Amino acid sequence: MPASPSTHCATPRFWRDAQLPFIEARSIADGRKVCYARHSHEIFSIGAITSGCCTYLHEKTSHGISAGTVVLMNPGDVHACNPLDDQPWSYVMLYVDAQWLAGTQQAFDDQASGVFQPLAATHTRSPGLFNGLTALYAQLVDPHLEGLAKHESAVKFFSAMQQELGGPLVLRKSANARVERAAKFIDERFLHTIRLQDICAAASLSEAYLIRAFEQRYHMTPHAYLINRRIQHAQAQLREGALIADIAQQTGFADQAHFQRVFKKHLAATPGQYKG
Repeated sequence: MPASPSTHCATPRFWRDAQLPFIEARSIADGRKVCYARHSHEIFSIGAITSGCCTYLHEKTSHGISAGTVVLMNPGDVHACNPLDDQPWSYVMLYVDAQWLAGTQQAFDDQASGVFQPLAATHTRSPGLFNGLTALYAQLVDPHLEGLAKHESAVKFFSAMQQELGGPLVLRKSANARVERAAKFIDERFLHTIRLQDICAAASLSEAYLIRAFEQRYHMTPHAYLINRRIQHAQAQLREGALIADIAQQTGFADQAHFQRVFKKHLAATPGQYKG
């Protein structure tokens, strides 16, 4: 939540995860004391203005932007966002490796060069992209969410961004055998930590292609499929009389409370009610 106007809290919050080295996040709750000189990054940057308004300088243009706006900066683009007359504003930003993004672009285009193709848009009022970006930020900084789920959400958001701003993405010819190989990989390892790149390697599919093709085949993402397998296993363990705390630990949930929430979400009953 943005800080109250009286606090002038300009302290940035940064998020990084060694499991997801291609992306970094930051947020500012009150940007009135945050001023930038014109600068650029070697990576792709995308941000969402979550409250208030500010000035947005991009190369030779200047815009007044407000809450609901998404700003985009290709690698090397000179830019700066600064407050307007001490008016409160807040934002979240993601900084993304351009080579990783190029892989997302290539997954849906046989002719892609494997080099990141810059986006023409510098900002947008698209509700879908704004909501998607703020949701992705919330997922990234959530300490209870697994790395696989965060990675998956990042791929889905940037695929949607590419589809809306960089041209249509069309899923290539079905690769059911490889997708089924991915599902088998999860089936055999669902009690362990699984990374998206591990599933991709097992299936010989790129991240973006795997997620879309997996959803098309199984009607859930790889992470949702993984959680479903863990809940199925938990049901079997509960029927055999295992302790709820032991099951929570065995199935890789952050803690017992997290396990209970997910179990109830899947079965509309707590583990204790199911166990009887």
